[in-house]
Amino acid sequence: MERFTTLTAVAAPIDQPNVDTDQLIPARFMRKPRSVGYQRFLFHDQRFDGDGGERPDFPLNRPEWREARILVAERNFGCGSSREAAVYALVDAGIRCVVAPSFGDIFFNNAVENGLLLVALEEAATAELRRRLHDRPGQTLTVDLPAQTVTAEDGTTWSFEIDAARKRRLAEGLDAIGLTRELLPEIDAFEARRAAAEPWAALDGIDPAAGTGERP
Repeated sequence: MERFTTLTAVAAPIDQPNVDTDQLIPARFMRKPRSVGYQRFLFHDQRFDGDGGERPDFPLNRPEWREARILVAERNFGCGSSREAAVYALVDAGIRCVVAPSFGDIFFNNAVENGLLLVALEEAATAELRRRLHDRPGQTLTVDLPAQTVTAEDGTTWSFEIDAARKRRLAEGLDAIGLTRELLPEIDAFEARRAAAEPWAALDGIDPAAGTGERP
């Protein structure tokens, strides 16, 4: 998982509240393998018309925001059904951070597993940020995870809170497998103690492919 420390990038506004996971990636695309590029399906039904043409009024289709890596959204972003593919679509599109007043609970948990930083700011702050982005499209924001700040180009800074464990995982690029690997010495030590105390329970010498076997 890619580490997140400090990011300075173009930010795009998403003004509608309650953006659910079906808007982020419609369910009909979830049967496709991620290898096809889930960025193609991000906000699909809002970005494209019935003939597949881009809707010019959608923010991520505008030249100023096409390369955005930060979204500044409205409340309850990522609500709805539990689908990690919604996070995949954002990450595959190059989005590394979403700033909003609030997020869907399951989406919030899925984000950290994929290196996507979610920043919760007060509604007044996110409204001000979106206003600035509309006033001068194409401007950047700087998101500093170690300092827990979001800074505009004019130096205006907003602070955010983040759980210490989530912050560490993002900063060090640790997904669930990475966290487990950190515990390998303790796991190995436990297995050694168990093998010594209960040798009859060890599976050494059994061929799992055979389906049967005698314990040593």
